[in-house]
Amino acid sequence: MTDIVVLGGGTGGTVVANRLARRLGGAASITVVDPDPDHLYQPGLLLLPFGGYRPEQLVRPRRRQLRAGIAVVPAAVDRVDTATDTVHLEGGVTLRYDVLVVATGCRLLPEQTEGLTGPGWRETAHDFYCLDGATALAARLADWPGGHLVIAIADMPIKCPVAPLEFAFLADWFFQRRGIRDRVRITYVTPLDDAFTKASCNAALRHLLADKGIEVVTEFTTGRVDGARRVLASWDEREVGYDLLVAVPLHGGAEYVTRSAGLGDELGFVPTDPHTLQARCKANVFALGDATDLRASKAGSVAHFEAEVLEDNIARFVAGQPLLPGFDGHSNCFIETGFGKALLIDFNDEVEPLPGAFPLPVVGPLSLLAESRLNHLGKLAFRWMYWHLLLPGHAIPFVPPRMSLRGKRLPAPAAP
Repeated sequence: MTDIVVLGGGTGGTVVANRLARRLGGAASITVVDPDPDHLYQPGLLLLPFGGYRPEQLVRPRRRQLRAGIAVVPAAVDRVDTATDTVHLEGGVTLRYDVLVVATGCRLLPEQTEGLTGPGWRETAHDFYCLDGATALAARLADWPGGHLVIAIADMPIKCPVAPLEFAFLADWFFQRRGIRDRVRITYVTPLDDAFTKASCNAALRHLLADKGIEVVTEFTTGRVDGARRVLASWDEREVGYDLLVAVPLHGGAEYVTRSAGLGDELGFVPTDPHTLQARCKANVFALGDATDLRASKAGSVAHFEAEVLEDNIARFVAGQPLLPGFDGHSNCFIETGFGKALLIDFNDEVEPLPGAFPLPVVGPLSLLAESRLNHLGKLAFRWMYWHLLLPGHAIPFVPPRMSLRGKRLPAPAAP
């Protein structure tokens, strides 16, 4: 019997464990290691500050999301010894594996930005990338009288790169509903050279920021926060003042990765083959989701697509067959724009987001790179799909792991 240990019971770890349990059956023993007894629906954190969800709507018991027969070890990882194929848990317990899957995502590091967690933290400076932060921000926004709201990304990479933009769009709508939009100045601060991470999105969608009266400050990497003065300072000494700061903190890999010789890079992410998802450190180690160093977006859809590829490649590895280069960086995400509308983008490592119909040509029914009410409803419906299709390891109809060009309108070739 093959012993498979999955580190992390988030989106990627849960999906790949369930798929492998169904695929390999009694030929494999599968163990998921995660210290948190609850599974968090992370996309809901964006809507929680605006009253879209209550905290209890986003959390379910982790054990119930995993198929019967999968063992769950509620412990934190101390380190991985790839030389001896063992995982050392805090408390002294050791697990041996034939195949290891690293799916522990990434962690928030607000303390790494000077001053961010100092004076004003969770009072005039907030975050929404964790349940406690989003809940505290919801309470603050409910009665905030107005002023200068700054949404600032400390540095890249981050989970769900479009979420900070979505927050800005939803804040515009939220304050209009509260009747105080004329008393709120919204500024979006990013280390990138434009608002969106993809050039085609900037060309097609940047007008949304101007239309909504959202200012943009680019190439601003936050070096420190002065909570007493309510000022952000970049490494090149530019400053942006605020009355209320919504920060997206630095992200890093799981702490144990940095303690595991040869497993991760200096940021704690696992160097991974971008197509097979085999870790570079050893043949029997694989990684997916936010834990990897891949240039694909750190987003839930990416973890789902990777899990489908990884299921096949781990089964092939166990059978002694060559791995297949099945992952192409496919990412798919809704972008809330407020007023009951949303955008949808679908892209991979080589093809930028394109306009068109999704997932079926012509009929869609969803539209790409265009606002629509149906896209917004699609995002809301995704919560049901997450719990009942994605986590159990079922394929999403008409959305394969490799990106399809069906229904997409390709740009006209450049003139000679």
